[in-house]
Amino acid sequence: MSRPTTTSRRRGRHRLSAVVAAVLALSLIAAACGDDDDDAGDDDVSTDETTSEDTGDEGDDAGDEEGGDEEGAADGEMTELSLQLQWFAQSQFAGYYAALEEGFYEDEGLDVEILEGGVDIVPQQVLGSGQAELAIAWVPKALASREEGLDIIDVGQIFQRSGTLQVSWADDEITEPADLEGTVVGNWGFGNEFELLAGIRSAGLDPESDVELVQQNFDMQALINREIDAAQAMIYNEYGILLESEDPDTGELFQPEQFNVIDWNDVGTAMLQDAIWARSDWPAENGETLEAFLTATLRGWIFCRDNFDACVDHVMAAGPALDRLHQEYMLNEINALIWPSPGGIGMVDEDLWAQTIEVSLDTELLAEDPGAEAYDDSYVAAAIEALEADGVDVTGEGFEKLDIDLSAAGGG
Repeated sequence: MSRPTTTSRRRGRHRLSAVVAAVLALSLIAAACGDDDDDAGDDDVSTDETTSEDTGDEGDDAGDEEGGDEEGAADGEMTELSLQLQWFAQSQFAGYYAALEEGFYEDEGLDVEILEGGVDIVPQQVLGSGQAELAIAWVPKALASREEGLDIIDVGQIFQRSGTLQVSWADDEITEPADLEGTVVGNWGFGNEFELLAGIRSAGLDPESDVELVQQNFDMQALINREIDAAQAMIYNEYGILLESEDPDTGELFQPEQFNVIDWNDVGTAMLQDAIWARSDWPAENGETLEAFLTATLRGWIFCRDNFDACVDHVMAAGPALDRLHQEYMLNEINALIWPSPGGIGMVDEDLWAQTIEVSLDTELLAEDPGAEAYDDSYVAAAIEALEADGVDVTGEGFEKLDIDLSAAGGG
């Protein structure tokens, strides 16, 4: 089944990258991992819409007051640029779709084309080859590509914390990394396993001899069937898929209390994930365009925080074949990975950056520290300043997750 694509949208452009249509069915299942081969899945959430500010009006004001991008809006022309995603349309990328559909990019003088990802697309390689001006990628994977010679830089750290979990049955009493000793532990590979490996080592265990590591699929069936003792899951996708699945013993949906979860944020081996990347020389030559893009993008994510249902509507418009309840679940969890952002949305948490580098070195993902030149958040800082001048809440200090009712889920 092929997903309809949109070649001309109200506020910009949205295109499905050339990927085999048959893989679309995997977008709800395989999307969460964010890996370079099967990048990033996510789920969104839908509950009562909450609005703390009229973000749409803010976007219009920003366009008037800041004048948009001098390279485009000043003379009435739009500056074109493309953004490469990690996966197909889903709530993991809700803020970008919201910025497009709410007109925030247009207000900044930008004509943004959103390029969907797929199984054969590595976002940072698309970026490095010049096929996109910007791309979304996990920090450790992009840094590994950078070390291999790809001259790219993190210009906007959207996710402030990791979404990776290790999930097991509650009756197996696996509550911390030390409990993984002697168990069969699933993971996706492709660069998604480094938090797990570091977590195992943090407990004084050897991943090569003290646990049995096996590659798992994305559908959580290996855990459900007890073929593995602990399964990798993104909190915004596979964990949701598990809770949307029917327990064959009861005929009811699985409940959170049936499982234990190891959260790598709590263990101390979490790594930074979704960030906006550019070629290293691009910001210096296109600084106003980058600042305009970041200003609009941050507005998009703020809109998704404050206008939940409308944000899910934008995701569903981009991916009509998606399951709305799962996308609502996903957005709720994605919001929680972004908010609160104590330093302002898009800014790099230096402690977590340092931890990401440490884990990357310890697991030999990286051979050396990339140094401070691997990221530049000066442009996002300027975007935050512009938003704050408009009275926009850029930290989300009062953010609270919604309570998403999965009882209407269709059994995975």
